[in-house]
Amino acid sequence: MVNKGFPKFGMSQAGAFVADLKNYNLPDFILELVAKDCNSELLPRGRIDDRLQSMNDDALEYLHRVFVGCMEDKAGKSAQLRFYAYVSSIYHKCEVLINEPIPGKSGKNHKVPVAVKNNGMYIAVAFNKATGKPVNTRDTSRFYDIVDDIKCGEHGTQLTDAIYGSSVGFRGEALVELDRLGNSRTGNLENKLDFKTANFENNIYSITKAPT
Repeated sequence: MVNKGFPKFGMSQAGAFVADLKNYNLPDFILELVAKDCNSELLPRGRIDDRLQSMNDDALEYLHRVFVGCMEDKAGKSAQLRFYAYVSSIYHKCEVLINEPIPGKSGKNHKVPVAVKNNGMYIAVAFNKATGKPVNTRDTSRFYDIVDDIKCGEHGTQLTDAIYGSSVGFRGEALVELDRLGNSRTGNLENKLDFKTANFENNIYSITKAPT
């Protein structure tokens, strides 16, 4: 398959985009999301560089701006794509689902931004704050309540990890509160959950610890 858009900015620039992007090991679902948004073709399978070369100029340029240039946008869409890729890199052999509805013990259907499945069972959920003010205690408490409800429901029996990412930082008291809530789940190994916070700075996500 040939990238029909190459002549627009030339093979050399398109080739440079592909050369940069193939080092990022972008998951299939990211390529599929961007291809759909940019009305691009995409090889259904194959080597990452071949799949990238099958995409049109708009898709390649957008991927490059998001992952290499780490651009920001008002809607936070670019930040969300980077977060999806970050979570996928942690659970690279698992199925990663976007905006997955998961019912909790309360009967409420929670729309989870990123859910991870292994052997058909949910093992991790992840949320991300892409825009606005730093994550506060209300944000982390709401996150905890959602994860706890899912964990206590029939779909949460194998759930072990919960990640809260942020592109806008965390307030110290929010980290302390989530740490306190997570540590309160003691005495029952089946009820245990590992709560993690990841902050995006210097063009990379890194685990953030609660201040002591």
